[in-house]
Amino acid sequence: MENMQKKIEKLTLINDMLTPDLIREKNVKLGLRNPDGTGVVVGITTKGNVVGYEKVFDDDEKKKFSIRPIPGRLFYCGYDVIKIVEEVAAEQKFCFDEIVYLLMTGELPNQHDLKKFVRDLSKRRALSKSERSIIMDEVQNDNQMYALHSVISHMSRCDPTADSTDTNDVLRQCLNLIAKFPTIVAYNYNVSRFGKGNDLKIVRPDPELSTAENFLYMLKGEKPDRYEALLFDIALILHADHGGGNNSTFTVRTVSSSGANTYMSIAAGIASLSGHLHGGANETVKMMMKDLMKNVKDWQNEKKVKAYLESLMARKGFDRSGKIFGFGHAVYTISDPRAVILKKHAEKLAKMKGAYDEFLLYDMVERIATGLLSGRKGKSISANVDFYSGFVYQLMGIPKELYTPIFAMSRVVGWSAHRLEQIVQGKIIRPAYIHATVEEKKYMPINRRK
Repeated sequence: MENMQKKIEKLTLINDMLTPDLIREKNVKLGLRNPDGTGVVVGITTKGNVVGYEKVFDDDEKKKFSIRPIPGRLFYCGYDVIKIVEEVAAEQKFCFDEIVYLLMTGELPNQHDLKKFVRDLSKRRALSKSERSIIMDEVQNDNQMYALHSVISHMSRCDPTADSTDTNDVLRQCLNLIAKFPTIVAYNYNVSRFGKGNDLKIVRPDPELSTAENFLYMLKGEKPDRYEALLFDIALILHADHGGGNNSTFTVRTVSSSGANTYMSIAAGIASLSGHLHGGANETVKMMMKDLMKNVKDWQNEKKVKAYLESLMARKGFDRSGKIFGFGHAVYTISDPRAVILKKHAEKLAKMKGAYDEFLLYDMVERIATGLLSGRKGKSISANVDFYSGFVYQLMGIPKELYTPIFAMSRVVGWSAHRLEQIVQGKIIRPAYIHATVEEKKYMPINRRK
């Protein structure tokens, strides 16, 4: 059996590999990317907008243009997210629920509507008995993304109209999931710890607490520090959406376009987000930095840190993938605005927690890695949101197993908004693939095959 598997693997690698010449000949845009690195436009959205470069036209007719990198910007329904974050940080208020309303409706709520909406979300947070039983079935599941995927896909059993694509039913399902995700993530983790012999700690959501406060409260069993809760609220805002083109959101839109139900569509987004090239990168950054700290004892020695990063690029260190995790983005070039915001808060929190030396190491890695990667690729490469998000969660005492589920807990807002938008637009997503073989092959009887 093992020899047969090896043969199948060998044939797969031979026959599935595409040569650069064939790609150029067929003019195929692999990964839905244009030759200049920009994304192939496949749809229109009113939700998130990601900006990392601008087109500079070379002629008056605007037919020829070049791409110029610019500092990254992120917009939700036309509003600059970084400006929103800076304002709410100055006011020291919780704003995630307001962002949920914005992405779902396209408009910012007035005071009256926001109050009613927050109250409505609060009522939806608690899990029913049948929903809690699904989580208890995952008691032995150590992988929190596997557990989250399983729970969400099975929640359709608790919904009598699970397969409805009526917008009213879908909206109800989406709002329920947005409200329940923090509860599910916290409960999943505590139930998995119970499976390892720890006491079972199930804390019901507090209707008087914000989404950020409630998650930390349900996770740890005690009311969180206000500054940490406000910072966690900012992290949720920054991860809530990233346009229709990111892998998990495009997956949700694709599955939604087939007529699949809300639970299957959101579960598909979770599956996509679990990958180490998408949401799972924040956990991988943490493991990479841990490996660096193990191999470089002097965190202030730039030469040794640079040598370590060069070893990663040469496929000789860490996971031997050749990657420095937490750097580069499909759209952002000079900077990822989310990383800029999180870095500023990470520095402050590190000082408060007595971990400033570790922050300085992150800062050094960012400086050295951007230089190395930009030099190798011949274009601007910057730290992305994954580089600092895990460090911020670590300083809050959040276990690394929850870094990606927290990403999902926030991004379910964007997934839900895009699902509704896709249903309203009503067109199944079906891109074309060009076949590599041009000639027809003749079927040979088995006794004549080599």
